[in-house]
Amino acid sequence: MRTAHEPEHLSAREPDSGLVRVVVDTPKGSRNKYKYDETLGLYRLSKVLPLGSAFPYDFGFIPSTRAEDGDPLDVLLLGEEALFPGCLVTVRLVGVIQAEQTEHGKTFRNDRILGAIETPVNQPVIQTLEDLRTERLDEIEYFFMAYNHLEGRHFTPIGRHGPAMAEQLLADGIRQFSNAKGGRHVEPYTAEQDHRQ
Repeated sequence: MRTAHEPEHLSAREPDSGLVRVVVDTPKGSRNKYKYDETLGLYRLSKVLPLGSAFPYDFGFIPSTRAEDGDPLDVLLLGEEALFPGCLVTVRLVGVIQAEQTEHGKTFRNDRILGAIETPVNQPVIQTLEDLRTERLDEIEYFFMAYNHLEGRHFTPIGRHGPAMAEQLLADGIRQFSNAKGGRHVEPYTAEQDHRQ
């Protein structure tokens, strides 16, 4: 039985705090890449990453959004402990790694949004990409480059940007979702909604 509490029925933001909702699909340290199947309301094993590859952080998606590839926007969650598939967390967007991916001779954008988990008692230390060591960002980029290469794709980072760019990608993703659902009205996010910006 379908319920209003399934991920595809959640809004992209918490109404009170304005924080972004992210549903974890793949835990930190896992080689298994899971993907939520909206039709079945279940998680599927999408693939197993090549030997020696594992997600450096939890990986999830923002409900009620659509990226260029038709899937919900992905987010890499900068947290210390692994979560579980289906765990709903609230996140502060801290930046984006802009990237192009080439697959089957076609090149398209495949930007990676980064977020820091925030709860009422756990405030994130990381507020922007500038709070991360350059070496850590290099490692994150290398993870995406390496596993894509081993799967026959070419992933090329082309820029690093802070929270404003991540928020713009989110706004675009909410708009794409609304258009795909027949123009259902979705409230746009404004900086005034978040008293901490």
